[in-house]
Amino acid sequence: MKQTSLKKAVSIEGVGLHTGKEVVMTFHPAAANHGYKFKRTDLEDQPVIPADVSRVVSTNRGTTIRSGGAQVSTIEHTLSALRGMDVDNVLIEINGPEAPILDGSSIAFVNMILDAGVEELEQDREYFEIEEPISYRDEVTGTELIALPAETFQVTTMIDFGSPVLGQQYAKLEEPAAYKEQIAPCRTFVFLHEVEALLNQGLIKGGDLENAVVIADRPMDQDELERLAKKLDKPGVSVDQEGVLNTTQLHFRNEPARHKLLDVIGDIALLGAPIKGKIVATKPGHTANVEFTKILKKYYQEQRKLRGKPKYDPVKEPVFDVIKIMDWLPHRYPMLLVDKIIELSDRHVVGIKNVTQNEAFFQGHFPGNPVFPGVLQVEALAQTGGILAMSLQEDPKGWDTYFLKIDQTKFKQKVVPGDTIILKMELMAPIRRGIVQMYGTAYVGNKIVSEGELTAQIVKRS
Repeated sequence: MKQTSLKKAVSIEGVGLHTGKEVVMTFHPAAANHGYKFKRTDLEDQPVIPADVSRVVSTNRGTTIRSGGAQVSTIEHTLSALRGMDVDNVLIEINGPEAPILDGSSIAFVNMILDAGVEELEQDREYFEIEEPISYRDEVTGTELIALPAETFQVTTMIDFGSPVLGQQYAKLEEPAAYKEQIAPCRTFVFLHEVEALLNQGLIKGGDLENAVVIADRPMDQDELERLAKKLDKPGVSVDQEGVLNTTQLHFRNEPARHKLLDVIGDIALLGAPIKGKIVATKPGHTANVEFTKILKKYYQEQRKLRGKPKYDPVKEPVFDVIKIMDWLPHRYPMLLVDKIIELSDRHVVGIKNVTQNEAFFQGHFPGNPVFPGVLQVEALAQTGGILAMSLQEDPKGWDTYFLKIDQTKFKQKVVPGDTIILKMELMAPIRRGIVQMYGTAYVGNKIVSEGELTAQIVKRS
């Protein structure tokens, strides 16, 4: 699949739910790998705020992101529409601090996307593929979110507010194509007893009976109704019995659960990548959604690093066996630290080191608790990189390589006897004047054990 963006810019006007301020929001096409970014056009220098989970500063009745002194709040419906409609890259200009609430759903943003049109870009799309269960649980609230392996993006939500009116509800999205019809029209909701408290907190200044489903979960006397009507700037409101306060009908019997699903999609969009997997959310809310997304982000970052991990088939014939390696490299026991070369191109090389208890250094390096020294992991990478550098010369066996610099090197996991290290070296720049800059990564299993930048010089062997 290719990345996507919009074909043209489209705009919409509306009022922020909590600030009550009129804003204009414009979706602009963006280049591949741009992602979602908000641009505050009303502020000096028009700062840009990446829509990333690391930028979240508040989840009070909505999700707020900030960069420096600039922030944008209630972004979840906007992001839900973009992710739900499979759009990867958009610059979102806004001339105020809060996205417009509109009718309380994401359907207006979906219609903007349809108006603009979606086009494929040349760059391939990078997914976060759920390979094992990932979970988050809040023991106090009972909120739980789990990500499970699946071929497509799916979401299931279950809610239970202990309300005799709302009851337990369940919603699911199994096909992304169903988002527009089944999820996007579902409006935000609030219990009647919460409305006055939110107003007293200075929130929902832009709230209206038109942009939220208000659920009356208890009887209210006339004084309460009149006070509520005044706060909402309405001639009057009435509740004949417990139920939905709005005069409009619910779009779906389980509209609240579907809206929670909409919010889950919007908040998880802060991951910065589309997901191949199934999200199951029980009693989700913005705080839990964001905390769960932070966990997903860590797994995604690790997966990205491992995406370049070479596949090692020990049965397959190597490019170089140890005899040919010794023909090229001057190293011998105990300093020859590469057993095979399994890949070799003009940009990269992959070597194999089988770690055994018979290594000479284990006699003195942590006796009784053998650990492969980190500096020797770097040496093994360097020897592997030497094969690459020499292979690019006219007389490969007539050169030696010498370290000039080791930079940004990290040792992340212990390596012990029995481990097989996969050693990958990649050219960072063309070889000039004998200077070779390479990035090395050493893997054991599904973990990176060490990595860093290595600079060497190739010298004609005398």
